[in-house]
Amino acid sequence: MATVLIAEDEPEIRDYLGLALRCEGYDVEFARDGEEVVQHLEHNSSNISLLLMDLIMPRKDGFETLKQVRGGWPGLPVITLSGSCTPANVATVLKGGAVDFLPKPIAHSELVRAVTTALNDRPAVYTPKPDRSNPSGAQTASWRETCDMLLATVGGSDVPVLLRGETGVGKEVLARKLHAQSRRAARPFLKLNCAALPSELVESELFGYERGAFTGAFKSTPGKFEMANGGTILLDEIGDMDFKLQAKLLQVLQDREFLRLGAKETQQVDVRVMAATHCDLERAIVDGRFREDLYYRLNIIEIHVPPMRERKDEIVSLAHTFLHRYAPGEFIEIPASLEAALLEHDWPGNVRELENVIRKFLVMRNPNLVAAELRRRAQAATSVTRKAAVAPTPADIPAPEPPATESRTSAAVRAQASEPSSTLADVDSHRRRAEKEAILSALQTSLWNRKKAAALLQIDYKALLYKMKKLGIGDGSVN
Repeated sequence: MATVLIAEDEPEIRDYLGLALRCEGYDVEFARDGEEVVQHLEHNSSNISLLLMDLIMPRKDGFETLKQVRGGWPGLPVITLSGSCTPANVATVLKGGAVDFLPKPIAHSELVRAVTTALNDRPAVYTPKPDRSNPSGAQTASWRETCDMLLATVGGSDVPVLLRGETGVGKEVLARKLHAQSRRAARPFLKLNCAALPSELVESELFGYERGAFTGAFKSTPGKFEMANGGTILLDEIGDMDFKLQAKLLQVLQDREFLRLGAKETQQVDVRVMAATHCDLERAIVDGRFREDLYYRLNIIEIHVPPMRERKDEIVSLAHTFLHRYAPGEFIEIPASLEAALLEHDWPGNVRELENVIRKFLVMRNPNLVAAELRRRAQAATSVTRKAAVAPTPADIPAPEPPATESRTSAAVRAQASEPSSTLADVDSHRRRAEKEAILSALQTSLWNRKKAAALLQIDYKALLYKMKKLGIGDGSVN
């Protein structure tokens, strides 16, 4: 049976925890503070399956001990206890690597549940790989090794994860790996791109809708939260989510329940939420475009995925991965000339750009041609950067002086008339008119079959219904 190390300085609570776990069949060992925890693990870590630790202890508190345990024994699950159950404490320990947080006083059933879950989901112990190129044997923290450690520690937990990084760096790939390492691995992993659909459609995609909730809702349809129950949902480009919809998402995260569009009763849901973004969420909070409370709810574990230009050691191995994916069964080597070009390139498109380059190589089978194109891309990017650096900004361009014969009043009127607001309004009006004409043309061509019209316009069917409603296009007639 597993052995639990209990770190608690209050004798009554320590005795209660020991008795409760012994009754469940666990072996128990004790420590009175963080110093004793570290000493115990240094001499007997192989026998300890779980650390149950109070946060407020003498000599070395739980916060400092957690950092030391995560550094020396990253595969050991840690459950923290505290009588001060503040959001700041909870966020700090969960971001620090604890798998759970239990407020005091602790119910027996809650204690058993937390210990059982932590032991069942215990990840494999992470052992850093030695740097073969370093004769001193010093460890290097490459992104691949960091990924292994994250999968071992974060993957086994059940808290929200915020993935940040440039477009195409592999945030979704990492999210899927984290899901595969969790206790939810056998349940669905669903993704929704918050930037790809209007806010009304994002809401129906997330929460579902009842029959008759809106025009075109011919039957009740479950949303992604309902379909992912027991599993994981990835909200991609969370920074582009509509501000009003963020409040509903926050309610789901807090209460674990949601309401279908048009429904009267809420539904319970158990979903792990991950979010991904390339946006500066802190700036979005300052600008009033992103809720601060939702940010802290999602940002319990934050992972920054570095761009490819900072992961040069992975480029060749990733290139071989794509070779095997798109040419299975073929033995294809990457010539030295192409490998050198791959390593020289800065990869502004990150992993997606590398994938496309390898696919092009498989089609062309001409490494020199692909290498030359990479160099042309680099030269073009450099040229654009230089032009942007020397181009005058609007502040550098002096405003033209009105003619001497023109009065100050007429000059002010002329300047006001040239402001861009009216021009932008005209552009928007023309855009709406053109969009309406295109939709009407597609509907007439398809004899007002909206699904066929959506296919002709190459847009989603729900997006067509949304645009028809917004532009005032009825069924077979124009309002």
